[in-house]
Amino acid sequence: MKKLLLLLFSLVAVNVSYAQNNGVVKGFVYDKSNGEPVPFCNVYFKGTRIGVNTDLNGFFNLNRIPPGDYVLMITSLDFDTIQEPMSIKAGTILTKKYFANKGGVKLEEVEITTNQAEKIENTSVAIQKIDPIVINKLPSVGEPDIAQYLQVLPGVVFTGDQGGQLYIRGGLPVQNKVLLDGLVVYNPFHSIGLFSVFDTEIMKNANVYSAGFGAEYGGRTSSIMDISTRDGNKKRTGGKLSTSTFGAKFTLEGPLLKLKDNGNTSASYIFSMKHSYLPQTSKILYKYANQNGLPFYYTDIYGKASINSTNGSKFSVFGFNFSDKVNYSDVAAFAWQNTGIGSNFIMVPASSNILIEGVFAYSRYGIKFTNPLLETDSKSSNVSSFNTGFNFVRFIGIQELRFGFEGVITNTEYQVKNPRYSQIDLTRSTIDIAGFIKHKFIDKNKRMVFEPSLRLQYYATLGKASPEPRAALKVNFTKKIRFKAAGGLYSQTLMSANSDRDIVNLFYGFINAPENSDLAKTYLDRSGNTQTITSSLQKATHLVSGFEFDLFKNFELNVEVYQKLFKQIINTNRDKVFDDNTTNANRADEFKKTFVIEQGRARGYDVTLKYDKKRFYFWAVYSLTFNNRWSGSTITGVVTDYPPNFDRRHNVNLVCSYTFGKKKNWELNGRWNFGTGFPFTQTQGYINTLDPAGNINYNFATANGPLNYIPASINGGRLPDYHRFDIGLKYKYKVNERSTLEVNAGATNVYNRENIFYVDRFTFKRINQLPIMPNVNISLSF
Repeated sequence: MKKLLLLLFSLVAVNVSYAQNNGVVKGFVYDKSNGEPVPFCNVYFKGTRIGVNTDLNGFFNLNRIPPGDYVLMITSLDFDTIQEPMSIKAGTILTKKYFANKGGVKLEEVEITTNQAEKIENTSVAIQKIDPIVINKLPSVGEPDIAQYLQVLPGVVFTGDQGGQLYIRGGLPVQNKVLLDGLVVYNPFHSIGLFSVFDTEIMKNANVYSAGFGAEYGGRTSSIMDISTRDGNKKRTGGKLSTSTFGAKFTLEGPLLKLKDNGNTSASYIFSMKHSYLPQTSKILYKYANQNGLPFYYTDIYGKASINSTNGSKFSVFGFNFSDKVNYSDVAAFAWQNTGIGSNFIMVPASSNILIEGVFAYSRYGIKFTNPLLETDSKSSNVSSFNTGFNFVRFIGIQELRFGFEGVITNTEYQVKNPRYSQIDLTRSTIDIAGFIKHKFIDKNKRMVFEPSLRLQYYATLGKASPEPRAALKVNFTKKIRFKAAGGLYSQTLMSANSDRDIVNLFYGFINAPENSDLAKTYLDRSGNTQTITSSLQKATHLVSGFEFDLFKNFELNVEVYQKLFKQIINTNRDKVFDDNTTNANRADEFKKTFVIEQGRARGYDVTLKYDKKRFYFWAVYSLTFNNRWSGSTITGVVTDYPPNFDRRHNVNLVCSYTFGKKKNWELNGRWNFGTGFPFTQTQGYINTLDPAGNINYNFATANGPLNYIPASINGGRLPDYHRFDIGLKYKYKVNERSTLEVNAGATNVYNRENIFYVDRFTFKRINQLPIMPNVNISLSF
């Protein structure tokens, strides 16, 4: 940490002299109609090479400007061009606020489009940037939802319509970190896999880092999903009301302190609520899917208030409550809840060339399973965390220096009660602190972009430090052909409370950093060598590279190859048959310890083709993936190599959208998905489970116990292939200047493909995924 601080001080000191001889212009660009930031627009001085793009907050920083007279230009595809003459003096820092009119009126000189600049000046390795406009291109069930869009991203595998989980390039859900305005969301999806807890209407942007992410993110070994929300309309009250065959939604936003044309201090709010009434409507509309109705309940509530100062600094407070319930009568009942509250801020010091961002947040997630037929059969899991962090960004010409620190306190509770097994009760608390530094270097000809970064993660409870170097690179061979690569080291302590060998499991709980006493002392690695366990820290190494091609105008081809090596994965011990106590002290660890150590690897490549021109949008993704898990027995010396349940060898997604009509108020969307079958463990035979405990007169010859099955090799079989076609038709009618009525009709699984969900091992009854489900959604924006 001392070396990191010394390096930071040196880098800042070196750049002070540059600021004294040159000028700085920084500020924000806002949408004049509602006061929301305008991200990714070009800000540059006419006739020079000095220019940048605005970030997600609409912020820009032009520095190292030689003294002189200039004309500042602000251009965007969706907004009118802004220009302002200005004089720059040595050592001065100018802070500006601009308000852009929608319309896209351009002046003659537009040097480079925002999209082109993004491709050239950012490494963009293994990242998908999502906004509500792109999500609307997909056929939707009810309101458009990010959960439906995530399923078409390269490297993403979704395991089912009911209780399915998202696996990103070989990472388990517990290895994927989801952030909402800087707050951790532990379960972002509802029990019916078509919906997430996020309201697309209030989203500003979402970035999905599927591999090789930078040092500003930590605490997970696979991927990051970072979602930010809008602040709300600062000029007038507005909203949206919608209802569909699945549920209803209400959004309201407006000013608390109205924004005026002079850019005064303003305040705004935004509120959203979603509710599912599918259990009621499905009994009438979708009775063929389940005679008792589809038992998926959920309610999502989110609220946010923000205040913006005259210089662009901002402070926000927000909170949410996401609840879900599934009730299979006479089988199982599940209920879970996400709650959270937090605040974040952006500070723009008037006399400094540094941008400061911070967050304080608390999040809690709890889930409970109960057996309606047996009260003593239950499971519960609770995880809560408090996280805080500060990020500093210093702009050095077109280069950036980022550094910061964060702290996280996490508590987990996991309980299992079952009359046939011993009770499990695990409670753990951990404290993690981290610091990071990241430098973005761009050569003056913009031929190369290099982003080395370092994260120092210290797991205080475990007493373990984890230095994690990372880097990303882009080489621009031409403006249309670009090479990129990224890699690094990653770690985490959180693990899932269920086994990753489970094909279907609606119960998804968490355990934090199990005690070493709950783990076997040794394990076999994938090469068959005996390794000693020193801690419960889980580690991974990422390596990803690829090419970007702009084949023709409006055509983009992206190819990426990746590997993730999970050096230590903690999994629940499926072979445990004895309690870990003094009576069984001489038993082998692999038969009595609660958890086991495994290793894993994910390899593959993704090909993405995109065509986007005015009325027509086409997106095609092909993924080839190989996932492996290695589990070794120290008794037999045998290492079992098996594919995890989410290992889908081939995955294809085709998305098409066409806008038509004189007023462009009709839109036709389609999506087709094909995936090869998931692995599963076949049944080798059946056994009569006898339990003579406490009965000295037990007759082994005539007694009948519960029927159990004998499994074959782990995941040695494959389910049938999966494919589905969805379609949607949208119509918009402008009621007046501020109100729009939208009708969306469509259907999922149009040709009613019988995709398998699971097969009951004892009755041999096959349960399929959702059948064809027509739907209608009506919404009014005001």
